[in-house]
Amino acid sequence: MIKLEAINSFLARLNKREKLILYCALAVISLTLLDRLVISPVTSRIQGLSAEILDKHTAIKRSLKILSQKDKILAEAAKYNPYLDGLKSEDEEMTSILREIEGLANKSSVYLFDLKPSGVKDMGPFKKYFVTLSCEAQVEQLVGFFYGIENSDKLLSIDKYQLMPKSSESSVAKCSMTISKMTLP
Repeated sequence: MIKLEAINSFLARLNKREKLILYCALAVISLTLLDRLVISPVTSRIQGLSAEILDKHTAIKRSLKILSQKDKILAEAAKYNPYLDGLKSEDEEMTSILREIEGLANKSSVYLFDLKPSGVKDMGPFKKYFVTLSCEAQVEQLVGFFYGIENSDKLLSIDKYQLMPKSSESSVAKCSMTISKMTLP
């Protein structure tokens, strides 16, 4: 340990100018240590907390904006619920499609004589269900049937069809077609 007498004797030997330089140097060193050990950590911590508060404030504003639109979002989502019937098995989904096609055929007065599922194709995030059918009706009734299929709430679409007259002098047409429906798995 440094003796106090040695420090006093050292200071007594210094002239006035040297003492002033020593005291200034000690003051600068003390201020630098104070800055490095106390002030800088405190200010950096305050800046970090300020940035965190600003991030939280922005997140809260965004959440409040979404929350204020909650009813609008729920109403919009309700519009699409009929298209997202929930998770059904492949058999349940195919049964639902066949039932819808039969209902549309009856509504359009189209006679179905062959209606059968023709498979499911996995298309990555979607599944596509296929149904083949053969029917006959007046051309006007078939057009109504086509329209009903394409505008169905079940999102059915006609992939291909073939129309031909039942006989050369008849106004009744025979039709065979493939109908599909794309769903989320």
